[in-house]
Amino acid sequence: MFGVNVTEYDKKVWEEELSDFLPEKIIDTHVHIYLKEMQRENPEERKGCVMWPHIVAPELDGADLVESFSKMFPGRRVGAVVMGMPTCRLDEVNDFALSEAGKYGWPALYCTNWDTTKDEIRAAMAKGFVGIKPYLNNCPPYIPESEVRIFDFLTHEHLELMDEVGGVVMLHIPRALRLRDPINLAQMMEIEEKYPRAKIIIAHIGRAYAPEDIGNAFDVLKHTKNMKFDFTANVLTEAISRCIEAVGTDRLLFGSDMPITKMRMYRIVENGKYINVVPRGAYGDVSNDSHMRETDETEITTFMYEEIRALKRCAAELALTKEDIEKIMYKNASDLFGYTL
Repeated sequence: MFGVNVTEYDKKVWEEELSDFLPEKIIDTHVHIYLKEMQRENPEERKGCVMWPHIVAPELDGADLVESFSKMFPGRRVGAVVMGMPTCRLDEVNDFALSEAGKYGWPALYCTNWDTTKDEIRAAMAKGFVGIKPYLNNCPPYIPESEVRIFDFLTHEHLELMDEVGGVVMLHIPRALRLRDPINLAQMMEIEEKYPRAKIIIAHIGRAYAPEDIGNAFDVLKHTKNMKFDFTANVLTEAISRCIEAVGTDRLLFGSDMPITKMRMYRIVENGKYINVVPRGAYGDVSNDSHMRETDETEITTFMYEEIRALKRCAAELALTKEDIEKIMYKNASDLFGYTL
């Protein structure tokens, strides 16, 4: 689908809940640009990836993104930081993402494989990329999904280079325990200590989508000084609040995971597992996906609006100011990427 079909309920949510809450300028720091024909379909090459995003978001190009933003954020100036989809063929999707970024002046991140060399990354940055997007499926093929560690796909060689050049690393952490995983936490702290000039962003607040995913993570992460977090595709108010309590509003960034957040849904948690509740029939047969559940409810808005609703709940809980919201939605990303609207 090109753009977003805005419903009467979407308009109501925007006008009554979000319009007065959001600043005039917004930077979405986590957007995937790709075409469906670029996807790798071999399950071995999609290790650790849930399938529902593939169903709800087949592709996105620059024109589609601009149109979608205009519908979702009427009257706002919206920019993006873009990257390919790491489940795609990387050579194709990196070229496509950079080309689309160049049309609109967006910063772009380079999707890497575990064996991507420093020279390749340097060459990519010379072309215009501002950092890298590693991902757990792009690790050595012999490592089982449950045993993948951060350094299996984001290598020390990559981090040394990012530290040297002050590059951005958009890090989606692995492992079933998500943010609370002790190996993840140990390696995140090692990155913080060894590579202070690398601009690390922990995507999705470490995939803390359920309260059970948090554990004691922020007792550890509150000791960081450089690491940043985005709340991309995260509608868990508790995770956003705990993150702010630990590191403040200067290190939290808005990201969406577009085009995934075009999806119509709301999220519930059962037994420590998130479930996307979606309109019946909207995404085909989802009966075999444990993260998806259909409903006959009609007043369901987009994942994008649900994510911002979560931030608004957090703002009320922590008494955040308009300045705090402007930092989270625009200024922190503008400062980090040297990107203004």
